[in-house]
Amino acid sequence: MKETIRNLRDHGFKVIQVKNATEALETAKKFFTDNVGSVGMGGSTTVQEIGLLSWLREQSGFQLFDQYEEGISMEENVERRRKGLLADIYVTSSNAVTRSGYLVNVDGTGNRVAAQAFGPKKVLLIVGKNKIVPDVEAGFRRVEEVVAPKNVARVNKKAFSLKKEQKYTVQNIQSVYVVIKKTDDKNRITLILVDEELGF
Repeated sequence: MKETIRNLRDHGFKVIQVKNATEALETAKKFFTDNVGSVGMGGSTTVQEIGLLSWLREQSGFQLFDQYEEGISMEENVERRRKGLLADIYVTSSNAVTRSGYLVNVDGTGNRVAAQAFGPKKVLLIVGKNKIVPDVEAGFRRVEEVVAPKNVARVNKKAFSLKKEQKYTVQNIQSVYVVIKKTDDKNRITLILVDEELGF
């Protein structure tokens, strides 16, 4: 963990290490100050697990572009994802973090990985220790063997509950890969690194 944190910081990322999900939530809340007018969201079971998504939905001081709101149309879903790309702060997780300090991510449509690379003024990543991997190749393997299958099961289950086509596969859910090796804006991307397993 110490090596990973050191290398992430050397590459321009801010890192806050916390012990557990409860501490992660309390730490994350501090990022949503009076200066935040809008919040974008990327798909993340971790953000849901620590209770941050529920907390964000309860707030009234900023506009939340919540594409996961029940009952919205697909057109509205896409529009909220687009608006999230220009939000003051974008909240999600990372599929993998290498010990050398790189962020490895894959996306089905690309909005989540695009936002991490460029767009929102700030990016907040909540990351469990289970996502730390030795190198980029191990990050790709983690996506292929862990992240993609679990996401396919999750989204197809949701589609089934809505009586929609279960169209996702391990192949088509891995459309866009992005590896972020460093950032020149040292105030833009913050990782809350949690010393317990969260998400997948």
